[in-house]
Amino acid sequence: MKFLVLPHLSSERKPPTVRLAEQVDNAVLAERLGFDGYGIGERHERPFEESAPPVILANIAARTSTIRLFTTVATLSLLDPVRAFEDYSTLDHLSGGRLELIIGKGNGPKSAAMFGVTKDDQRERHRENYELFRRLWQEDSVTWQGRHRPPLTGAEVRPRPMRPLRIWHGSATSKESVELAARHGDPLFSSNGGGPIEPYAELIRHYREQWALHGHDPADALVGAGTAGYYGHRDSRTAIERYRPIFEERLAVNNRYGHYLTFTSLEDFVERSSALVGSPQQIIEKVHRYHERFGHEVLHIHVDGDLLSPREYLETLELFQSEIAPVLRKELPSRPLADPSIPPWPETFFSSLTRGSRA
Repeated sequence: MKFLVLPHLSSERKPPTVRLAEQVDNAVLAERLGFDGYGIGERHERPFEESAPPVILANIAARTSTIRLFTTVATLSLLDPVRAFEDYSTLDHLSGGRLELIIGKGNGPKSAAMFGVTKDDQRERHRENYELFRRLWQEDSVTWQGRHRPPLTGAEVRPRPMRPLRIWHGSATSKESVELAARHGDPLFSSNGGGPIEPYAELIRHYREQWALHGHDPADALVGAGTAGYYGHRDSRTAIERYRPIFEERLAVNNRYGHYLTFTSLEDFVERSSALVGSPQQIIEKVHRYHERFGHEVLHIHVDGDLLSPREYLETLELFQSEIAPVLRKELPSRPLADPSIPPWPETFFSSLTRGSRA
């Protein structure tokens, strides 16, 4: 299994400058600790600050050399596919081919309204934008006409990609997203964050069914899954008590902005959600239970760190890498994230790329 770290949900007690700098610093830390990837989502409303993932990930790329760079997710329904291609192709070049692009429709009505997108046309825009976006990655010259942007005639969009890009499809609640992924033979990333396991497991099952119906080899299907949070401690009771104020703060922030959680008590949250809170053995067993339903090979975790000291934040990530990740990597093996057909870039390149960085 591969492991991806996401930034925590901030309570807005810190200014944007500090919050964004912490995200970059935490990505550098994640690479140092041996995580496989670091993800930045795209959100355009409170309480988030991550409205420009390519900019944040480019900063991370300049200060790291090996960690994979995920978009979690790029809201393609809101973006011009040509501009999105230019941004992410440039990022992939600058990072030495480390981009892992997860796209999604997005679900914030306020965000959609800012871009002139309505609830009625957002899903259609997502499908159309993705199909153009996909062609831009695959073809040097594109002629295209759709409903939601001006047509293209022999468009040559630069820079051309250094490699074929793997595009994951983020899935939260709808069959349309998993069907789009299956039709094109693309991997799926289940959010697995907002409620009990059953709806997410059903969407992944549907994805695998559709994958086979479209003639793809079942062995090639690739699934990733999220979690609702992570906090590990060698003593399970200590883990729960240290996570309690984090959960309460998270509940308050979500309620303030209308992002209501299914679970209103910490005990129910830990028992029935995908949150990984407890001792290393409890967390290992829970990942196994979810893997039985999902068959996923990539797992994202995030530590809600605003109420943790820097030392506590570091210690819980170190615990994951020292006592949890090695067991799961051995017991739930997965395919490599990096494309083996792309040779690694010379170390001298990365030395010059990261020279002067705050490692």
